[in-house]
Amino acid sequence: MENSDKVILLVEDNPDDEALTLRALKKNNIMNEVVIARDGVEALDYLFGTGAHAGRDVSFQPQVILLDLKLPKIDGLEVLKRIREDERTSMQPVVVLTTSNEDSDVITSYKLGVNSYIRKPVDFEQFMEAVRHLGLYWLVLNIAPPRQG
Repeated sequence: MENSDKVILLVEDNPDDEALTLRALKKNNIMNEVVIARDGVEALDYLFGTGAHAGRDVSFQPQVILLDLKLPKIDGLEVLKRIREDERTSMQPVVVLTTSNEDSDVITSYKLGVNSYIRKPVDFEQFMEAVRHLGLYWLVLNIAPPRQG
C-alpha cells in the first residue's frame, strides 16, 4: 500500500495546533494526505459519510485518527465512543493527541478503546519528535485492520 492511500484524519479545533501538527508532519517527511475535521460532528460525518461528507466511500477509512479531546459540538471522548460502537469503524486506529492533563481523560479514553494517548508537548522540538514517532509507528510499522465492505 502506498503512502498516498494512508490518509490521516486530524480532528483538531485549534488553528495553531492544526498548523503545528501539519508543520511537524511535513518536517518529518510524512507526506500522507491529511483530512482535517475541526469539530466532533465534522469528524463523524467524514468517518460515516454523512452531512458534509454524504456520499463519501466509507470503505476507505483513515490509516489513523489523531483526535483532540476538547472539541466543539461533540467532544473527543464522545467521538471515540461512537467510533468504537459502529462495526464499520470499531477497529479503526485512534490516537488521542491532546493538551489535557486530566487523569480521568486518560482512563476514559482507554476504557473507550483508544489505541494510544499522547499529551501534546508544549515545546515544538518535543512535539516534532512525538509526531515523527507517531508517523513511523502508525503509518509505517503498524498493520491496520483489513478494509471492510
